[in-house]
Amino acid sequence: MYVGKPVILASQSPRRRQLLEQAGIPFEVKVSEADETFPEGMPIAEVPVFIARQKADAVAQLYDASEIIIAADTIVVLDGNIIGKPADRADAIRILSTLSGRIHEVITGVVIRYNGKEEAFSQVTEVHFSPLSEVQIIYYVDHYQPFDKAGAYAIQEWIGAVGIDRINGCFYNVMGLPISQVSARLSML
Repeated sequence: MYVGKPVILASQSPRRRQLLEQAGIPFEVKVSEADETFPEGMPIAEVPVFIARQKADAVAQLYDASEIIIAADTIVVLDGNIIGKPADRADAIRILSTLSGRIHEVITGVVIRYNGKEEAFSQVTEVHFSPLSEVQIIYYVDHYQPFDKAGAYAIQEWIGAVGIDRINGCFYNVMGLPISQVSARLSML
């Protein structure tokens, strides 16, 4: 259990805030504009840590090195391709139709900075969607509007309860932060 000083969460994600609260980790949110692009040809497994590092860099400029900064980025990968956030309703429907009945990976990269040191890691979770009907997909998109979510879904919402039949790995990683790993690493500071 982490009992140190409050950390700075370099993310506006309500899910990441929820997970830090659940773990009893005191925090404040500070978001700064960060470039979320990555070099062409970068191995997909390295992308979320690269982007998390850029987020940490942007926020670190606002504080001294004694502050603990946590930044994270989550990507969805299907058939070796990164599936980002949907552009609109039609794109969300297309993405979920593509994920339906298939296994994909969710990779979250995390960067923790403290006293000039950096701890960077990622976690992978395999997610299996049951076959989803067009009615189910449209219902989810229209009622939950998952336009700010990589892969166009949130596992903790309705679609996770009815459409995901199994995962291999950390559930919270799919929500956007492998909180048990984060907590364990903070406890070692």
